[in-house]
Amino acid sequence: MSIPMNLHPDRLFPADPAVRTLARSLYATVKDLPIVSPHGHTDPQWFADDTPFANASALFITPDHYAFRMLYSQGVRLEDLGIPRRDGAPVEQDARKIWRLFASHYPLFRGTPTRTWLDHAFATVFGIDERLTPESADRIFDRINAALATPAFRPRALYERFNIEVIATTESPLDPLAQHQKIRASGWKGRVVTAYRPDPVVDPEFEGFRDNVERFGALTGENTLTWPGYLAAHRNRRAYFKSMGATSTDHGHPTALTCDLTAADCDRLFQRALAGTISPAEAEQFRGQMLTEMARMSVDDGLVLQIHPGSMRNHNPAIFRDFGRDKGADIPMATEYVRALKPLLDRFGNERNLTVILFTLDEDVYSRELAPLAGHYPVLRLGPAWWFHDSPEGMLRFRQLATETAGFYNTVGFNDDTRALLSIPARHDVARRIDCRFLATLAVEHRIGEDEAFELAPELAYGLVKRAYRL
Repeated sequence: MSIPMNLHPDRLFPADPAVRTLARSLYATVKDLPIVSPHGHTDPQWFADDTPFANASALFITPDHYAFRMLYSQGVRLEDLGIPRRDGAPVEQDARKIWRLFASHYPLFRGTPTRTWLDHAFATVFGIDERLTPESADRIFDRINAALATPAFRPRALYERFNIEVIATTESPLDPLAQHQKIRASGWKGRVVTAYRPDPVVDPEFEGFRDNVERFGALTGENTLTWPGYLAAHRNRRAYFKSMGATSTDHGHPTALTCDLTAADCDRLFQRALAGTISPAEAEQFRGQMLTEMARMSVDDGLVLQIHPGSMRNHNPAIFRDFGRDKGADIPMATEYVRALKPLLDRFGNERNLTVILFTLDEDVYSRELAPLAGHYPVLRLGPAWWFHDSPEGMLRFRQLATETAGFYNTVGFNDDTRALLSIPARHDVARRIDCRFLATLAVEHRIGEDEAFELAPELAYGLVKRAYRL
């Protein structure tokens, strides 16, 4: 039997009637504001080519590690979900079969943010009013596929339908940005910009580091086998990314360590990295020095510096070997910021024309380290709950732990950080509901006035992120 999907209008609002009523009123003022998506991993080729998405499985499952990592944890092979292997070995190609497998495991997502995002997309984008089950799987698959075949469901049309004002993708310095060039040349009015993610050429432990650095030199015309030439190549490439709309850089380092070494020590580490003889501790030093170098360059070119530390990348070596990066095996670690950031902050912490946005996967440091740091240093802003804490509970904890010391205006709104286009409006809707819930609680407890809550709501949904990312 078909089970109705109940997308309740008051979902995520508190049970207390007074707080719920005010949260509902606050939400009404922000729910239709434009979406600013300042950092994500959506594919710019979607918007460059504007070709239809192939099918429901390719839209919801294959690109989204939030979806397939849960199934993998319960014994489902990634090959059976159509995830491509690095060696080109066969994987499941029958999209309907993949969808049926996904539907049979849909109960695994009960209580998770992924379930919230998926149900939101099913109901609001495709008008589906029944829950995904093995019995309904084929009907929902066919309905989604029929919609995807129409012009209204092409990537550019969805961008416009979702009221996205700007979306930033994330590219390596080695990317020629051909898709962004194609978007510009098309005359389409949607704003899709890039962000500079230099991990392949700043992390000595990144696979193929030396080859990447040599390609970096060929691309920029700089001698990247010398320390000065290597830095010049970064300045060169950052300028090109900026010309293609970039307003930010992004750095996914294992820790938040920063360093301020002499030029001689930098050159020594760099040469050891190129030779492949650098130790793990030295590699960490090199990454830390490059954060400081990136901050120095940001002072000059105005790009916002984002630091996303604290993830042990590719924790599962078998998955990395067979399927590559970003396959759901990046695991959060405890992260220290106070001592780690001090070298960078000693040099640039009091700058007024530099913005450094800090993220964390370690919630323990919100109130102990991050909020006090952002509540003092002019350069620092706090990113919202991210990745594994990108959930109603995680968002609420972020506000509760950070606001008392950093306030609202040292945070940067919401950052959806997604690879799935259809989850963008769902994620922003969750963030807006949780922020309105938090503001309503403060107002009902008479900690802020209701007028202040109504002033803050659009700032958290829209204003702060535009200003922080200079969008």
